[in-house]
Amino acid sequence: MNTGYAELHCLSNFSFQRGASSALELFERAKVHGYKALAITDECTLAGIVRAWQAAKKTGVSLIVGSEMQITGGPRIVLLVENLAGYQALCQLITVARRRAKKGEYQVLREDFNTSLDGLLALWLPDANLPHSALVEHGRWLRSRFADTLWLAIELHRGPDDQQLLSQLLELSSTLQIPAVASGDVHMHARGRRALQDTITAIRHHTTVAAAGHCLFPNGERHLRALNALAEIYPASLLTETLRVAQRCSFDLSQLRYEYPHELVPEGHTPTSWLREMTERGARKRWPKGPKPDTRAQIEKELSLISEMKFDSYFLTVHDIVEFARDRHILCQGRGSA
Repeated sequence: MNTGYAELHCLSNFSFQRGASSALELFERAKVHGYKALAITDECTLAGIVRAWQAAKKTGVSLIVGSEMQITGGPRIVLLVENLAGYQALCQLITVARRRAKKGEYQVLREDFNTSLDGLLALWLPDANLPHSALVEHGRWLRSRFADTLWLAIELHRGPDDQQLLSQLLELSSTLQIPAVASGDVHMHARGRRALQDTITAIRHHTTVAAAGHCLFPNGERHLRALNALAEIYPASLLTETLRVAQRCSFDLSQLRYEYPHELVPEGHTPTSWLREMTERGARKRWPKGPKPDTRAQIEKELSLISEMKFDSYFLTVHDIVEFARDRHILCQGRGSA
């Protein structure tokens, strides 16, 4: 009997025209099924991860931060964040891949993995349509990069060749000495969302649902399935392995703290003292004869509050941006993000 499961490969509607469910829908369904954790792995983006974090807090189901990506000329993988270092590495990788391509696209290259991958776990999603030699090459390359933080993901969706696929992937796992794990390639929280998933798939391929053919999934199995349904198609060892992977992923978004650029503050100053210096310069420029008593009191009150709330660096950052814009005659006025 299955004692638990963590879904390690799941797309939300932040995977544009692929995922058909919101983070909250996904986490609420995961809770109903008794999942221990749910990884949100939108394609080369972390755009939806804050909503996923909020949904995780609301439902009590643990969130694993991750991202799916296709390496140009290489394998498709899912990267899962183990700790803060892993989150930083994933952010850097996504930024590089997105900046390399035009808006809305990305390009991940093999050389992008020559940098530190500390804190990242990798799930390899082997393409069963590739020749065996190509799969072996992909697996060996991934092992050279991830070593003991790599798993071979086995994704079964009640197809006509599931048993053969399972056998082939387990043999590949054994040959390359890469541990196997179950995952679902989830695109929707419930089977009933399939009509929408088919529709957005057709839109992505610039066609109609009726004409989409093999662009559509052959069935509605790419949803969050009940534990007993998973136990019917996966060996217990593969389901148990999902929990081992999930236990390693301890990162939480609450660990993040914004770090402002140190260059904003000259040597010999703190953010608080430099903000006061900049404020006094501005006051002398605005009121050459000195501010009135009530204005001086307001300045002192606001500087005191800013220091108490530790917002000094924020105001220095805004000042730096405004000065940059004005120096280049870029319109810069208004409030907030303006």
